[in-house]
Order: sequence, then structure tokens, then C-alpha cells
Amino acid sequence: MRNATTWWIIALVMFLLDLYVYQALRLVSQNATEKARMVIHIAYWVISALTLATILSFPYVQALQTSRVFRNYIFSILVGLFFAKILGSVFFLADDLRRGALWLMTKIFPDTGVRYMDETSSIPRSTFLSWVGLGIGGGLFGTLLYGFNNKYNYQVLKVRLKFNNLPPAFRGLKLVQISDIHSGSFQDKKAVEHGVNMVLQQKADLILFTGDLVNDRAVEMDDYKDLFSRVQAPMGVYSILGNHDYGDYVSWPSEAVKAANLEALKKVHADMGWRLLMNEHVLLEKDGQQIALLGIENWGAKGRFPKYGKMNLAYPGTEKIPFKLLMSHDPSHWDAEIKPHYPDIDLVLAGHTHGMQFGVENPYFKWSPVQWMYKEWAGLYEDGKQKLYVNRGFGFIGYPGRVGILPEITVIELV
Repeated sequence: MRNATTWWIIALVMFLLDLYVYQALRLVSQNATEKARMVIHIAYWVISALTLATILSFPYVQALQTSRVFRNYIFSILVGLFFAKILGSVFFLADDLRRGALWLMTKIFPDTGVRYMDETSSIPRSTFLSWVGLGIGGGLFGTLLYGFNNKYNYQVLKVRLKFNNLPPAFRGLKLVQISDIHSGSFQDKKAVEHGVNMVLQQKADLILFTGDLVNDRAVEMDDYKDLFSRVQAPMGVYSILGNHDYGDYVSWPSEAVKAANLEALKKVHADMGWRLLMNEHVLLEKDGQQIALLGIENWGAKGRFPKYGKMNLAYPGTEKIPFKLLMSHDPSHWDAEIKPHYPDIDLVLAGHTHGMQFGVENPYFKWSPVQWMYKEWAGLYEDGKQKLYVNRGFGFIGYPGRVGILPEITVIELV
């Protein structure tokens, strides 16, 4: 019942937004022909009615809750409409505040000789601000729709990282990092296969996967295990768990069923030939020299993310190893625990943020709303001798698209 009440509240908010945006739509369409106005107004309310009907149906129609098409596309369109109307309403509100201020001035200074009223004794809305609000809101919505085309548009980013303490035998080591596969969101196996082929084309010495293989359930890998089993490298493929891999966001029939799902997911890693590191480390050896690879379970500094990771289990035994590389899914772990307590961890590889799958990146500027939550959210960060690289994610979740922040395959060369 509480869930249904929440959706009714969401529908009410959406309806009020619809009414508010409609006032601006009426204004900008006032000079159109009567037939054109009728088409515009009817189309607007048909879309609004369908949106409200879908929102109100969600808690009662099981098919909507389980449908991958609904979860990936229809729900994203609804969210896009909501934020587009919110953004447009910012400009409409600015206009209403302007009108309110002018009205107040006519009451406070009625004899100034300045005419704030029109012939109907009301202060008109600004056509310009209405157009701006509708244009920006519509632009946001159109951008989100366009982003559907980018979810499999994999990019290979190459980074050379210099470490003075790297053993000579490992200089020139090429490793590939992938992260956040989220197989439960995939719907195009050929497109995913293309991404896997791009990983293999890098001919890496070592491949590291930094968590979130699935959205919730191990069975989400059933159709993709054969593809990712091909991801192999001479020095091995190592992996860790991300916050989604534990099934914490699903209402399981019992704790035993949830635990069985996690065990099944661990078996998926093993079946693919990936070495899953669970709060432990391995020593990689080459020409008699060693580096340490540590992998911990998910550890997030944000309150709603669990702290399964235990550095006090993974770190012991690596103290005398000259170079240490840590896989930790959540980048907030770097500032919260690694930098203050483990200053000899040279490189941390993380994922988790996806760059919010939305933002702007160019050689001079990088921005995403996710930076309001995460200080380190995409790419390379350095503090003294320590480095963090945050992969933008191979897959997607929630919004089935990418705008500005494309899916990433990272090639890191250690020099």
C-alpha cells in the first residue's frame, strides 16, 4: 500500500507540472491557426494522460515491474519527461516571479506613472521566457532520447602511468580495465560481442574487472557467459564484486535464496576463468620480480552503500612488495580509507559511477551531475605518488543510454 501511495504522489506532482507547462504551451501557440492549436493541445494532453496512466498502473501491474523494455526504456522516458518539465518550469517560475514583482510594484507605487498593466489589467507572461523554458526542457528530453543510440558505443581510452617504484620487469605492462558490465540491462548480444572483441583487440597482458557484473541476479549472465568467457589474458583475468552483485536491491524470499544467488554469481566468475578476489591479494611474478594485486569487496563511503570490503584481510602479506595495485569498486574508498591508511597503495582501479551516463567531456572541460556526489567520478586522479583511475563503465543501468559519457574500455600501460 505504501508503494502504491508513493506512485499516486508522483502522479499528482506530474499532473501539477503538466498544468504549469500547459500555460506556457498555450502562450507560445496563441498565434498558430485554430486547427494547429487544437492538434498541439490534444497531443500534449494525450501524452500527459498516457504518462499518468503508466505511473498509476505501475504498482498494480506486475508485467510493468518485470518487463525489461519498461524498465529500460519506458521508465527512462517517463523520468526524462519529468526532468524536462522541471527544467522548463524553472524559467516559467522566473517569469511568474517577474510578474509578481511587477504586480507588487503597481500596488506599492500606484502613482509613479509607470504602466505595468496591460489593457486587461493583468501582467502578461513573457513569450520569450516561455519559449526558452519549453526549448531547454524539450532539448533535454530530445538529448536523452538520442542517448539511447550510444549505450553500445564503446570507446577505448589509453593511459600511460609512470611509477618510479615499478619493478623493471613490469615496465611496459599493458593492462585492460573493464567495469560495470550490468548484463541484466543488455538487449543486443551482437553489440555486446563487438565490445568484447574490442577488449581482445587490445592484446593486454592482464585484464581487470572492477565489479557489477549483473544488476541483481546471477541468471542475468546466462546469455552472456559465453561471450565474456572469451575475455582472457596471458597473466590472467581478475575480478571483484560491486554493490549490485550482492542482490541488495531485490526483495528475496529468504536470506538463504539471496546467499545462493551470490554463490551462483561467484561460480559464474569461475566458469568464465576469471579469478574473483574477495578481500585478498595475489602476487604477480615476472622475471623473478613481483607486484601485488589486491581485490576487495564493495566498500562505499556513502551511507547507503555497504562496506563489505576488508583491507585488513587483503593487505597483510604485501608490505614488502614494491608496487601495489588495488581493485576497489567504489571510488569514494580512495579518499576515505586508502589515502589516509594505506599510502603505499600505488594505483587504485574503480568504477561504480558510470559518469552518471550523462555529462560533457572534452579536452578542456569535464562535467556530470554525478560530481555533486562523487569527488572522483571518471578518469585519472592523482595525489602525491598515489593514483586512482575511475572507469566509466562497460554497460548501463536505469537509463538505457549514454549522453556525453560513453561506455569505456581502459588500456593502462605501466611505465
